[in-house]
Amino acid sequence: MTERIAIVGGGTGGVVLANDLAERLAPEIDAGEVEVVLFNDDPDHVYKPVWLYVAFGKREPADGRRALADLVDDRVDLRVDYIADVDTEAQTLEPVDAPELVPYDRLVLATGAQLAPDAVPGLAEGAHQFYGEAGAERLRDELVEFTGGHLVLSVVGTPHMCPAAPLEFVLMADDWFRQRGLRDDVEITYTYPIMRVHGNEQIAEWARPILDSRDIRIETMFNAESVDPDEGTLTSMEGTTLDYDALVAIPPHTGSDLIADAGLGEGGWVDVDPHTLEATSHEGVYALGDAAAVGVPKAGSAAHYQANVVGQRIASEVRGRTPTATYDGKTLCFVETGMDAATFVEFDYDNPPEPVRPSQQLHWAKLAYNKSYWLTARGLL
Repeated sequence: MTERIAIVGGGTGGVVLANDLAERLAPEIDAGEVEVVLFNDDPDHVYKPVWLYVAFGKREPADGRRALADLVDDRVDLRVDYIADVDTEAQTLEPVDAPELVPYDRLVLATGAQLAPDAVPGLAEGAHQFYGEAGAERLRDELVEFTGGHLVLSVVGTPHMCPAAPLEFVLMADDWFRQRGLRDDVEITYTYPIMRVHGNEQIAEWARPILDSRDIRIETMFNAESVDPDEGTLTSMEGTTLDYDALVAIPPHTGSDLIADAGLGEGGWVDVDPHTLEATSHEGVYALGDAAAVGVPKAGSAAHYQANVVGQRIASEVRGRTPTATYDGKTLCFVETGMDAATFVEFDYDNPPEPVRPSQQLHWAKLAYNKSYWLTARGLL
């Protein structure tokens, strides 16, 4: 009898895992003993870090998309369909377009995170964001026309995808306006909802002096409550009101309703063992990437490392062996500190991040990785 491994979500974690399993379990797949099925509701795979560069006109929207069929191993059964329901007791999935339920033996949820700007009154109408293709394009058009006034970047919701991105945006914007001779005419304010400029203490301690040196105004303990697009004001729960000429927000994020409805975790995030990535409430279910509640940043590199661990564990289980692979919380990322400089951090559960001195070489390294990402997703790097 063929054992079916179902993966829901074709982002970084889902694609890397599908290709990893196709390689590890190639003999079993070729023999018809194992089937790997990847569900995604879009025929394209999206590399989201590109959208930040689109906002500054440094990349084109097409640079952030590739057809999943071109990235996924031919031994994987790729199905473009939306999963409406998962029944963990019956071990079935309910695709919207399929005529019947799809049974599974092992399930991996890589459903990612979704933007929820409507959670804050006026935010969707009054703020730009760069966490999606359309938003990045609109922000690009705004920045091109913006020659003076008050630019506000407000981190409204945490956790959110790519925790370094808000800092990257204001540092890149500062450089962007300086290069155009407009910085004296532009005031930049950065708000964060706790008493420091980043959720990670070490990153916050590193970033604060840089923001101060760039004359970027900081408002901490600023929890956005409402936006008035007509008046151009952003008001916090703490009673502070900021006037703005352009507002860029990191909207609240939510997990998948699919996860919440299946009783796998609150808020749409799967409660998992932080080392094995197995769901704490159901056997045979894993989660990775943004969907997994493990306490590490919602970053593509974390999803990549997690996918390798889950791939090893599932392959061991399929072959009747005790799985030994564990995830140590490893995450790494480049952080842009302007238009031509970046730093680099690497950390895990036990070792905090220590940003290195920003340099042009690290900026080039980040651009090179952005180009080579498609090979990473394909499993070639």
